[in-house]
Amino acid sequence: MQGLVVRRVLSGRNSAIAQRCLSQVASKEASLPENDVFVRKMPPFDYSPPPYDGPSADEIMAKRKEFLSPSFFHFYKKPLHVVAGKRQYLFDEEGKRYVDAFGGIATVCCGHCHPDVVDAIVNQTKRLQHSTVLYLNSAIADFAEALASKLPGDLKVVFFTNSGTEANELAIMMARLYTGCHDIISLRNGYHGNAAGTMGATGQSIWKFNVVQSGVHHAMNPDPYRGVFGSEGEMYAKDVQDLIDFGTSGNIAAFISEAIQGVGGIVELAPGYLPAVYGSIKKAGGLCIADEVQSGFARTGSHFWGFETQGVVPDIVTMAKSIGNGIPLGAVVTTPQIAEVLTRRNYFNTFGGNPVCTAAGLAVLKVIEKENLQENALAVGSYLKDRLLVLKDKYEIIGDVRGRGLMLGVELVTDRQLKTPAKAEILHVLDQMKELGVLIGKGGFYGNVFRITPPLCFTKEDADFLVDSMDYIMSKM
Repeated sequence: MQGLVVRRVLSGRNSAIAQRCLSQVASKEASLPENDVFVRKMPPFDYSPPPYDGPSADEIMAKRKEFLSPSFFHFYKKPLHVVAGKRQYLFDEEGKRYVDAFGGIATVCCGHCHPDVVDAIVNQTKRLQHSTVLYLNSAIADFAEALASKLPGDLKVVFFTNSGTEANELAIMMARLYTGCHDIISLRNGYHGNAAGTMGATGQSIWKFNVVQSGVHHAMNPDPYRGVFGSEGEMYAKDVQDLIDFGTSGNIAAFISEAIQGVGGIVELAPGYLPAVYGSIKKAGGLCIADEVQSGFARTGSHFWGFETQGVVPDIVTMAKSIGNGIPLGAVVTTPQIAEVLTRRNYFNTFGGNPVCTAAGLAVLKVIEKENLQENALAVGSYLKDRLLVLKDKYEIIGDVRGRGLMLGVELVTDRQLKTPAKAEILHVLDQMKELGVLIGKGGFYGNVFRITPPLCFTKEDADFLVDSMDYIMSKM
């Protein structure tokens, strides 16, 4: 019964209730009969994956426990075993379809297994799988040119990496070399990676190990929901000036931030914050680094890059995730003057700019433009946010709905006045939504924020299915 979700939530009732629900399948917008079962038609989709005949979930879990890192964790009481994906949908080993509203952590941009991206990868792999930047190859040059064309000002020199962590590490090092200063300012609650420098810049203890992390100062987070100044961006910006005046020599290397904090719980920086901060950083001789690992590549809908929502132009932009639609690829883009610092010594990255990865990246840019995915992210994201705001009015447990485009957050609290994180409740809703056929993410320092970052081909029908599922589950709490 692909595309239909029927969930029995109360035991001991007459099965006739379920039969009455099933009779409503023909209706496009099935109601919630007697508040006992949820029946809603998943948006139609003309694709079914081939039957799966590989290892079972239990077999995979056993191998994972024995051979993979013990630091790995998983969502859901019963871990999801994903075996196939197509566009905005995923399929488990039994062929059940799920609406993917997490997108591999804001990574699947064009949709799972997009034919244009797959063709670019396969064709390049057949021609040349790997080379080196010591030789000439058109794939890396063509993509660098296309990527530079999407950025403002003199941001046109591209360094390719394999991940967002690598990109941010390189950006921080370049800023320190260019300015001759060591001090970095980042934000509390921000996330920039898990290597030495990026772990230092990250502003959450849950992502930081007890290793040397020097020269980083964490400024007050301009969080409109939990911050002390609400949406007054310029008030928060004064803390950055204070850090420069009282925590450094008066000169710094760089300021790094996300425009919308992803891991931190989809926190959009207060309006006016970045222009004020960038002014202080420039006066202190520092560079401004925009971390676009999650908010870049049209995800916000209103703009192609998250930093554009604040009307600023950074000195360095870092990116990953959506850049390759799931291919391991990252990049740093900066000006020719700043890029020159890496000529002081030899700089090399074996896989950065790999022809297969850069061919995929170029295909992603073409698909975003050809399929108007930025416009779709704006239209569908705005529609979805409006529907979520209606839920907020209906349920006290929803403390905040935020974000833009298809980068949205829903924060759950047990007390709206105290903003007490609803840690247990969010796990229940997350698990039940999976049972109904909807996959969403979870984040924030307290782990109480739904992260909604689907592929940009997400439709209004998918949005309806997501919100109606959440509505039904919350109605039972």
